[in-house]
Amino acid sequence: MIEWVGNFFEWMELLAPAWAYAVLLLVAYGENVVPPIPGDLVVVFGGYLAGIGRLNLLVVIVLATAGGAAGFMTMYAIGRRFGAAALDPDRMRWLPSEGLERAQQWMDRYGFGVVLANRFLSGARSVISLTVGAAQMDATRTAIYCTISAAVWISIITYAGYAVGENWRIIGEYLRAYGRVVLVVLFLVGLAWLGQKYLRASDDTA
Repeated sequence: MIEWVGNFFEWMELLAPAWAYAVLLLVAYGENVVPPIPGDLVVVFGGYLAGIGRLNLLVVIVLATAGGAAGFMTMYAIGRRFGAAALDPDRMRWLPSEGLERAQQWMDRYGFGVVLANRFLSGARSVISLTVGAAQMDATRTAIYCTISAAVWISIITYAGYAVGENWRIIGEYLRAYGRVVLVVLFLVGLAWLGQKYLRASDDTA
């Protein structure tokens, strides 16, 4: 797997700029639809390519943002079309069932705030978009908020790749560590939310 990833980036570096931009757009889109795709790392690499003059930094950010937002809205549309059936783990086998449960809890509590924060919630982007769609939340507000979220996150990681140059892989290590921390924090938040809900239910029945 590691060798394949290395070969991918070597191949991408040899592409003509137009094709490299197309790959960035497709990967940023696909990451939201098929979560195993390492979209963030490819965007960081796009920043590195901009740093060495192969690509334009602003174009990388705009295309990756557009791809990410379009991918989010695609999953939103699936959730909106199929409703609760789209959240069935047996149908969406590539999505973690615990992620679906967490996303539903977040939506109940934070609403559109989850959409605005979705890009910073590693490992939960696709399930958030499905959940938002299944909840029939306003499409226009969803599109605006998911685009803002994508633009901010992508600008940060693209510039990071641009700034560190040849050491761009270090950003990938930081992103993996960040993802693990986020999952732990979200797990604890979920437990706290369930505990609070349980206590309220106990008070109501007392």
